[in-house]
Amino acid sequence: MKLTVDRDKCSGHGRCYSLAPDYFDCDDEGYPVILNEQLDSNDGSKVTIAVDSCPERAVTLKEGSA
Repeated sequence: MKLTVDRDKCSGHGRCYSLAPDYFDCDDEGYPVILNEQLDSNDGSKVTIAVDSCPERAVTLKEGSA
């Protein structure tokens, strides 16, 4: 599984980095920065919650790798 963020859709709510801080951080403007694109199988539920919590659906989790 691979994480992506569409910065054109993102409004900087911060839910992703609040819910999954091992995978997201924020830049100086409050927009998400992905720390780790590849999902660890043990972290699936908290990353899925972070993805599902994005109001703009800017954060996605896709099958596959880099």
